[in-house]
Amino acid sequence: LYTVSKADSVKDKFASKLYMISRDGKDTVALTEQTKSPGQCNWSPDGKYISFTSVPKEEKDEDEVSQIFLMDRRGGEPSQLTNTKGEIQSYNWSRDGSKLVICIKDPNNADTSKTKIRKPYEINRYQFKQDYEGYLDNRKTHLYLFDLKTRKLDTLTRGNHNETTPSFSPDGLKIVYVSNVTDDPDRNSNTDIFVLELKTGSKPKQLTTFKGEDQSPVFSPDNQWIAFLQSGSADEFNMYDQNQIGILSLNNGALQILTSSLDRPVTEFVWASDSKNIFFLAEDDRKQNLYSLNIEKKIYQSVTNNEAVYQSLHINAKGELIALYSNPVMPEEIYSFEDGKFKQVTHLNELFMSSLKKIYKKGFTSTSKDGTKVSGILYLPDSASRKLPLILFIHGGPVAQDDYAFDQTREILAGAGFAVAAVNYRGSSGRGLAFCKAIYADWGNKEVMDILGATDYLVQTGYADASRLAIAGWSYGGILTNYTIATDQRFKAAASGAGSSLQLSIYGTDQYINQYERELGTPWKNLQKWIDISYPFFKVEKIKTPTLFMTSQNDFNVPVAGAEQMYQAFKSVGIPSELIIYPNQNHGLIVPSYIVHRYERQIEWFRKYLK
Repeated sequence: LYTVSKADSVKDKFASKLYMISRDGKDTVALTEQTKSPGQCNWSPDGKYISFTSVPKEEKDEDEVSQIFLMDRRGGEPSQLTNTKGEIQSYNWSRDGSKLVICIKDPNNADTSKTKIRKPYEINRYQFKQDYEGYLDNRKTHLYLFDLKTRKLDTLTRGNHNETTPSFSPDGLKIVYVSNVTDDPDRNSNTDIFVLELKTGSKPKQLTTFKGEDQSPVFSPDNQWIAFLQSGSADEFNMYDQNQIGILSLNNGALQILTSSLDRPVTEFVWASDSKNIFFLAEDDRKQNLYSLNIEKKIYQSVTNNEAVYQSLHINAKGELIALYSNPVMPEEIYSFEDGKFKQVTHLNELFMSSLKKIYKKGFTSTSKDGTKVSGILYLPDSASRKLPLILFIHGGPVAQDDYAFDQTREILAGAGFAVAAVNYRGSSGRGLAFCKAIYADWGNKEVMDILGATDYLVQTGYADASRLAIAGWSYGGILTNYTIATDQRFKAAASGAGSSLQLSIYGTDQYINQYERELGTPWKNLQKWIDISYPFFKVEKIKTPTLFMTSQNDFNVPVAGAEQMYQAFKSVGIPSELIIYPNQNHGLIVPSYIVHRYERQIEWFRKYLK
């Protein structure tokens, strides 16, 4: 069971449909031709029904609240199960198929007047902004129990905290979930695991007390253990961190962290049917592969070691695995794990890929001036290409990595005739905790050193023309674009997307207040640090690189002011520059024509200045 999202060029929006495919990949059935963008699809435990979330047909766009629907897998119209006023954020089936546990956010009562004029925002929170959500109110997310037979919805949790990611015990008598119950959850990243018995009068029991993050708890099939993810440190803000797998005994409460020696971030996991093993996915240098963990022997080993990326791992009651798989020449497809290896099930992208120019890709390792080894991936129009204009396209995060999954952005730029490089600078994930934390409170230093080291390597090896260099990126990639052109004048063009430079002025305007005060200190107490990391703005008169600034109007992640300020500074000192603002978009663009426009304008800009 899976969803496929496609761009509708007439309506200029993405729409998804739900499909079912036989395990051998031979038979595919489209299930939701008339349903509006179904999401969160799942099987009922007996496999006879399919559940998903969607907006009821009669709802108007401005009043959209998704509900849970149920469909007989043999066909027919889906029936609406829920009719909640609040937003359904997730749900989980009980093993016997009789109940659902649902996360529902409190209803939004801000637009109750007949005139549809929104009430003023009345805010008293420490963190008051979040991208896509907007200004934050005090609504909470709580857990509810839905009985499929009676269609009755019962409240499980109340109060002033959020409860999320619930999961049933195999016997259906308990649920486990996550919550931050500190005095002010806005001020830290702490989350703990709680268990609640599903009987009258029961109160939640807190199972963990770690000051960092405990999350994603799941009961073992034999009801003896809870496996979960725990952050590698107890820092109050855990951006520069990586998750480890922990297990908690339901018999004696003993807690063990089992993958700390791996020194790589675990991204997701599932229990094997024997309750003795756990399958998990972990990042490594430009890869994400499958591992198995034996909880009795406390040892783990790799199951796959491909230059590729596995994700969205699932397992059924028989212990059969499926995952999404992508490599440098293929976008995501569904694969099933049989006889010790993965086998392709879907072939959704073959026609699409056959229409594209074949792009040559290769991994490379460069050395920064301080001796640090840095991994990257090079994209070329063909394997014989040399002395090409080079675009360094820098990933965001910073805690992320460019990997061996299919990369549409760099494919498009290479297809336009450029050499394109991805660089996993210090701060990236996949190389261990120390590599990730190397840039803590020191932005725009080691990352730029690594980007310039990769540039030197690609020039010295003959792939790049030293007189035609460019740099681009989105989010922290846009921020690093600004840092790099303020450090080195050899770049002939830049495209800075969703970036910022005058970090001092960003305080209080985005969603990262928790990080800023812990990593940098407050501006009034640590002013010089804030000025130091704002150096592209203060060094604008030394910058020579024509730059295309791109940003989204409603972005609360990196607000529009970040690009506006640099654009205005460039105009003031006479550096060639343009500013593009995408209307009503958040940090990521979701309007297909805007995405096409971004590619086209980037390519035009680079062709203009790289000749």
